[in-house]
Amino acid sequence: MNVDLYDFELPEELIAQTPLADRTASRLLTLNKATGEVQHHLFPAILDYLRPGDTLVLNDTRVIPARLFGVKQDTGAKAEVLLLKNLGGDRWEALVKPGKKLKAGAVITFGDELQAMIESEGDMGERVLTFSYKGIFNEILDRLGQMPLPPYIKEKLDDRERYQTVYSKHEGSAAAPTAGLHFTNELLEQVRAKGVDIAFITLHVGLGTFRPMSAERVEDHVMHEEYYVVSEETAELLNATKQRGGRIIAVGTTSARTLETVAGQCEGGPVAPMSGWTGIFIYPGYEFKLVDALLTNFHLPKSTLVMLVSALAGRERILAAYRQAVEQKYRFFSFGDAMFIY
Repeated sequence: MNVDLYDFELPEELIAQTPLADRTASRLLTLNKATGEVQHHLFPAILDYLRPGDTLVLNDTRVIPARLFGVKQDTGAKAEVLLLKNLGGDRWEALVKPGKKLKAGAVITFGDELQAMIESEGDMGERVLTFSYKGIFNEILDRLGQMPLPPYIKEKLDDRERYQTVYSKHEGSAAAPTAGLHFTNELLEQVRAKGVDIAFITLHVGLGTFRPMSAERVEDHVMHEEYYVVSEETAELLNATKQRGGRIIAVGTTSARTLETVAGQCEGGPVAPMSGWTGIFIYPGYEFKLVDALLTNFHLPKSTLVMLVSALAGRERILAAYRQAVEQKYRFFSFGDAMFIY
């Protein structure tokens, strides 16, 4: 299957640069995956599409200030590091710039209190770094690091919390699970008041979620692994939801990928609590095992995430809905508007 099948025209001005002041002021496009019917709303209308007995699954990961700016120790040249995942202790997987000049053995310094030595290079451009420092690493990172906003966002974010969901809890992500940015605590209380349960999973967003396609054929693309956790409480809630005939609604593609990873591990049996690494790549032809509906933002052309939503609703229906979104000037990507596929 050729990647170009998932291409579409996206005017640059529709890629949202800043978050809306009111989280719930976003627009909501709804897509019926059975009929292809599309409707347009404001985000709080999501309540009209939820039913008692459903369970909303949220990713409670928390973004760390993962972008560091320093200099190469031997030359003084500027260097940038994006932390992706902690490999244990003071070792981290990261992306670096400029990649051609930051090879194994190079040392990057970040002021007087932090430095990193590049230990090795990976197949996908990533590096393994070992940090040395004076003090507590997380406190230093909080002072020196910046929020890892996507490269198309040019403006610095004054309020770091605006790139966190209101329910973020477990630190470890290099990007926000952005579908959840639309929710306020008040709206989540309204969700509960409708008789809808809320469950939490954790997937620390890394290179796998936002890495661009690396192959011309969809089947040849390899996802980078990300760490996930599904608790016993969440597993019990998911099982109860299925037993009573409710829907499992994933908020964001990270929640969807976690749920489908767990479903695959359980091989059709009840959901069990577990944690581990997932490199699941969902594209058309995949049959969803746990996810019944999905709330997500609008994704970029030819991205793995467009392929995931196409697996749920069908490529033609997704591209037709996206054409309407472009015509209606919906905001795309991290700080953009939302889409509910049901």
